[in-house]
Amino acid sequence: MERRYSTYTVEELRAEVAQLKEKLQKAEQWGNVSEYEILQRKMQMAAAYLVNPADFAKGERYELAGDPGQTFEITYINGVFAWGHRINLLGQKFETEEAMPLSILGDKQS
Repeated sequence: MERRYSTYTVEELRAEVAQLKEKLQKAEQWGNVSEYEILQRKMQMAAAYLVNPADFAKGERYELAGDPGQTFEITYINGVFAWGHRINLLGQKFETEEAMPLSILGDKQS
């Protein structure tokens, strides 16, 4: 039975991220797109537990890793997820509220 990432130690999380990164590279080399996407999501989730939620603030905007030109405005934080709205290059806020693992959020925007 698989364990939840919330029960892992920091060392176990780092080892899991490293193992997933290795598998991710192999999936990319083999051109297995679906496996690549699944492993990427798993890696982002494991990495989210290595991030300190206190480093992020409600109402602030952050870059989205892997999604250039879009930012994310946090409405609230719940565990290792930031809930809020995407904002495009034109400054238009998407209507749909969504959750992002904290590991996906990059630098704070001014």
